[in-house]
Amino acid sequence: MSQTWATSGVDLHLDLDPATGRRTGLEHALRDAIRAVRLAPGARLPATRRLAVELGLARNTVAAAYDQLVAEGYLTARRGAGTQVAPLPRHDHTTPAATGPDDHTPLHDLRPGSPDVSAFPATDWLRATRRALAAAPARAHGYGDPRGRIELRTALAEYLGRTRGVQATPDRIVITSGYAQALSLLATVTDGPFAMEDPGLPFHRAVVARAGRHVVPLPVDDFGARTPPDVAAAVVTPAHQYPTGVPLHPTRRHALTTWARTTGALLVEDDYDGEFRYDRQPLGAVQGTAPDHVAYAGSASKTLAPGVRLGWLVLPAHRVDAVVDAKLHTDHHTEVIGQLALADLITTHAYDRHIRARRLRYRKRRDLLVRRLHHLASHGVTTHGVSAGLHVLVEHPDETAVTARAAEHGVALGALAEHWHHPAAATRHGVIVGYGSPPDHAYRAALDALALVLA
Repeated sequence: MSQTWATSGVDLHLDLDPATGRRTGLEHALRDAIRAVRLAPGARLPATRRLAVELGLARNTVAAAYDQLVAEGYLTARRGAGTQVAPLPRHDHTTPAATGPDDHTPLHDLRPGSPDVSAFPATDWLRATRRALAAAPARAHGYGDPRGRIELRTALAEYLGRTRGVQATPDRIVITSGYAQALSLLATVTDGPFAMEDPGLPFHRAVVARAGRHVVPLPVDDFGARTPPDVAAAVVTPAHQYPTGVPLHPTRRHALTTWARTTGALLVEDDYDGEFRYDRQPLGAVQGTAPDHVAYAGSASKTLAPGVRLGWLVLPAHRVDAVVDAKLHTDHHTEVIGQLALADLITTHAYDRHIRARRLRYRKRRDLLVRRLHHLASHGVTTHGVSAGLHVLVEHPDETAVTARAAEHGVALGALAEHWHHPAAATRHGVIVGYGSPPDHAYRAALDALALVLA
């Protein structure tokens, strides 16, 4: 006999076996629900009178079932607190919960690619969400334009033009669920091989490869990415190359846009940390000089947090329809409430204020890191890419020993060897140190541990 109660805001489906008797059947059903964690530890059960009415049982039957489960340790009962599910030890036969990245947080987190998520502007985000939801029409919560909400596309067109020199109109912007989806969409609709920076992020190479595209190395030197070979698209990080940190030299910028115009190939500009510049004037986006040949990609992952899952593409006009169609058939459209909140943050300039505050904080962190690394110069340590971003490349003659010591000291960082297309042919060695990830209270201790690793 299947029963469902809906009391005190709680719905729970119970299978009561009439063959076992009413009391025993209720005991079994509750015990099974607790074991399966359908009733979680701390969950409050309905009062015996209320549950008896809803299940069509005598109150004494329900009370007796509760008492039995209290005696077995499944429930707790206190005057004034009612009856609750007790905290139960894990049984040997239960399946352990799946583990994720957060289950293995390192002692000292200096991994590149992430901001300090503890600095997420929660108060501003809540205010923006309230304002956005109050102003949004009801249809905003239905299936919408695959390109994304017009409010966010309009806000981004103004913001990117003002801060990054991007030539954008709302109709040429597509909102995505982060940069990885943006890159996947471009690879899906662009036939032919992709040139990707060497060294570069291996995960991004995997995204392109999974879309069925052949990936070829695009060498990077002290002037940035070189002119690509005969390919359909080239993916570059002009403002702050990842992971070397070198900015793309003006002659290389011109060479890349000339290549795209001449060949008709697509130049993909990954502006992953364009907002964070410390010792030099910000470099404008390459897209601003060739908007009909460059797909500009950005996201809120470094400025706000990766968990926000909001990114954007500014596309050449002739490539918009294909990307929109691919987006439609991937997930229809990116979630709406976050789009509305981000649009509000941008239009009220709370986004600008947050970025300026984080830029000052990250610069102080960068300065502390550089001072520590300066004292290690005698050990063969040199640094690159310190004028911008959230990471530095630390070249070291013995990368293998450094990564081994890092593991021993609980220091998580990036290994340069993993970023080469063909690690055996690597021309530089070292580690990538991210200074965005640790919260403020843990940063100095992380630098102390890093000094031991690099010494």
